[in-house]
Amino acid sequence: MDLITRANNVIMETYKRFPLVFDKGQGCVLTDINGKQYLDFMGGIAVNSLGYADPGLMKAMKEQMEKLVHVSNLYWTKPGIELAELLTKASGLDKVFFCNSGTEACEAALKLCRIYGKLKKSPAAVEIIAMDQSFHGRTYGAITATGQKKYQKNLEPLLPEVYHVPYNDIEALKARISEKTCGILLEPIQGEGGIHPADPEYLKEVRKICDEENIVLVFDEVQTGIGRSGKLFAYQQYGVVPDVVTMAKGLGGGVPIGGIIAKNHVAEVFTPGTHAATFGGNPFVCATAKYVIETLTAPGFLESVEEKGDYLKTKLEALKKDHASVKEVRGMGLMIGVEVDTDLSEIVAKAMDKGLLIITAGTNAIRFVPPLVITKEQIDQAVAIFAECL
Repeated sequence: MDLITRANNVIMETYKRFPLVFDKGQGCVLTDINGKQYLDFMGGIAVNSLGYADPGLMKAMKEQMEKLVHVSNLYWTKPGIELAELLTKASGLDKVFFCNSGTEACEAALKLCRIYGKLKKSPAAVEIIAMDQSFHGRTYGAITATGQKKYQKNLEPLLPEVYHVPYNDIEALKARISEKTCGILLEPIQGEGGIHPADPEYLKEVRKICDEENIVLVFDEVQTGIGRSGKLFAYQQYGVVPDVVTMAKGLGGGVPIGGIIAKNHVAEVFTPGTHAATFGGNPFVCATAKYVIETLTAPGFLESVEEKGDYLKTKLEALKKDHASVKEVRGMGLMIGVEVDTDLSEIVAKAMDKGLLIITAGTNAIRFVPPLVITKEQIDQAVAIFAECL
């Protein structure tokens, strides 16, 4: 019995998986159990920020694993403290809460908004506004905040007092805000929605409204953060600082870790007993994430991400000349979406057959989110294969 048949016998079908079983990875290349190699432009869906088998990452993991993997959050550990120091310094925010995933980070942010609203605005301030076509995760609060009905099918009733408005539409947002609004949640670049960047003036206006109305502004940077945009966080590309930022995906370089960073005036409403995560911020994941952040913030690294992102975007833009199916190229850093008017699943399948791993986003875009250590030569190779598939 082959591995995929065995898997189908015992694993729930929550993913429509491709018929591939991977065995190992090196740099930006994955190898399946048959020895075929694939150039990875999915990066574990923006997770493997340093690619596969990075020597420094492996060393940091091994050293911490040999010392201490887990201890209760009733005690302190050095890796958690050091990682929090790095993140607060790099983000311009003040306090960190660690959890295990992006959806948990969203849940923490939603709770923070509600508690803040009740304590610092009014007992009735419980409404949260999110965006159409957004994606925030799969747990109940996060799926309620997600502005795509397809993810909510058969899950009703959802969390009450959560509303959605069109993205990049400031008038629609103003019309929805009331004295009961405690939080506004949005992605600086919508990922699952199709790689749609926010308009800079829109974000500035949202920040202004939140300041005037005592509303907590939350940026979901689970996908856009940790160097993906060319800055450590995408909001740093816009010059607009949120009250709370969520993070996960690339933070652990492949190890599950998530969290939020918040300004002091918001963070202080989390007190002992208001929120927790058993595995959140344990020494193993924090030591791993510390190495990732130190690598990304070393001189020249993020500049190289911006440079390679511009290079990738230019190469993809050039495809418009010979391929009428390419309608738009959008994104920032190494988070690029290519809107095409042909069958996306066929393009993904053809690319996989030719040794390139890519993924869709939204209804009409192909998403390019390779490891941040991708080379220009690998970008050339990927774009050439993509062009063949068009």
